[in-house]
Amino acid sequence: MDAIERQDPEAARAAVCGHIEFVVQQDSAMIISSANDYREAAKRRLPPFLFHYIDGGAYAEQTLKRNVEDLSQIALRQRVLNDMSALSLETTLFNETLSMPVALAPVGLTGMYARRGEVQAAVAADKKGIPFTLSTVSVCPIEEVVPAISRPMWFQLYVLRDRGFMRNALERAKAAGCSTLVFTVDMPVPGARYRDAHSGMSGPNAAMRRYMQAVMHPNWAWDVGLLGRPHDLGNISKYLGKPTGLEDYIGWLGNNFDPSISWKDLEWIREFWDGPMVIKGILDPEDAKDAVRFGADGIVVSNHGGRQLDGVLSTARALPPIADAVERGTKNSSGF
Repeated sequence: MDAIERQDPEAARAAVCGHIEFVVQQDSAMIISSANDYREAAKRRLPPFLFHYIDGGAYAEQTLKRNVEDLSQIALRQRVLNDMSALSLETTLFNETLSMPVALAPVGLTGMYARRGEVQAAVAADKKGIPFTLSTVSVCPIEEVVPAISRPMWFQLYVLRDRGFMRNALERAKAAGCSTLVFTVDMPVPGARYRDAHSGMSGPNAAMRRYMQAVMHPNWAWDVGLLGRPHDLGNISKYLGKPTGLEDYIGWLGNNFDPSISWKDLEWIREFWDGPMVIKGILDPEDAKDAVRFGADGIVVSNHGGRQLDGVLSTARALPPIADAVERGTKNSSGF
């Protein structure tokens, strides 16, 4: 993919156009009616290095499997003969009115999956009346996404060694009108994802493997690989003052995650952020209590989609004891 960006767009188009008609016909024949259908459509359209990056988990992917299996075991209790003619899912969170109790979580590199993908996702969330959360490692920067929507955006931040970047990101998010900070705490070190080495996201000859995969997926190569440029890490490029590609993304993250993260870091963040703050990555009831004690306005019970530490609880298993612990320990009615 990096190599494609350096080629002349017309030459690249000529190199792949012979495959386009077949792929378009193949994609158009697929009927999408479920989440599984969307996954299959993504598998057909995306180069393998991108599909497996978002589809996979850490190590043996046991936690990833538990997330799906444990959630599927939950059964609902059905009641009948209740008036269902005037239902509403509308709720209020952090003084924002939501059409339903849902917010779009941060997803890194969304702009690699669809053309200017973060903008598309934000606009879709805005139309549905729910918040969109922009990732620190998004392709589209804060300043590109915010003007496209009418409601306040949320912004996700990691703890990084480069505190100058963190402060810069917080100041930019605040200046752009972001209403809520989502602070991700479950990544003191990056997870090891075996699929990435096999798919070409990392490993030997990764750049060449990605290029060959892109050529074999011409719809993506034309729509995203060429027309979706630039593929910088927008928020990081703005701070560093230079373009950042996929290799920079992997290297920069690996060098900047801070294993010394502690609850005291929340105090530092509060010096620069006075709005609602949500702690993302809680799996233990005691950590949930600590989040309350250190001034968090909400928590996200999450294992990072099974992408960081394999072998931990699924979110479906972790949620009930956390909910009990927080309900007993606080009267907070915002995000708890």
